[in-house]
Amino acid sequence: MQTSKIRHQFYLPDDLSRALEDLASRPGASKTAILTDALRAWLERKAGHELDERFGPRLDRQQRIAQRSETMLNAIAEMLDLFVAHQLTLTAHQPPFDIETGRLGRHRYQQFIDQIARRLASNQGVPKLVAVIDETSSRKDKS
Repeated sequence: MQTSKIRHQFYLPDDLSRALEDLASRPGASKTAILTDALRAWLERKAGHELDERFGPRLDRQQRIAQRSETMLNAIAEMLDLFVAHQLTLTAHQPPFDIETGRLGRHRYQQFIDQIARRLASNQGVPKLVAVIDETSSRKDKS
C-alpha cells in the first residue's frame, strides 16, 4: 500500500534522539507518527509562542486602555493650559480682590467642586471626556 508521503532526512541532537527513541519504543508508536504530530501541532500554532497566544489579547487590551488614558491626559493638559493662559491674560490688569470678592470666589469654587462630584457620581466615575474619546476610538477601530 503506497501513501503520499515524502521522505525527509535531518539530524537531531543526542538528547532529542534518545527521547524520540524512548517514545517510539512504546507499543503502537513510531518515529514518523511522533514527528508528524509534533510538527503538525507546531505549524497549527503558526510557530507562535504559547505565552503570546495566552497573553497577547490581554496585552493588546491593556495597550488600548493605556492609549485612551494618554489621549485623555493630553486633552486635559491642553485644556488646563488654555484655561490658565486665559485666566492669566484676563485677570492681568484687574485690581486686587476685596474681602467680598474673595468670599464670592470661594463660593463659586465650592459650587464648581460640587458640580464635578455630581457629574462623577452620575457617570460612575467616568468623565464625559472619556466617553467622547471612547466613542471616537471605537469608531476608528471599526473602520
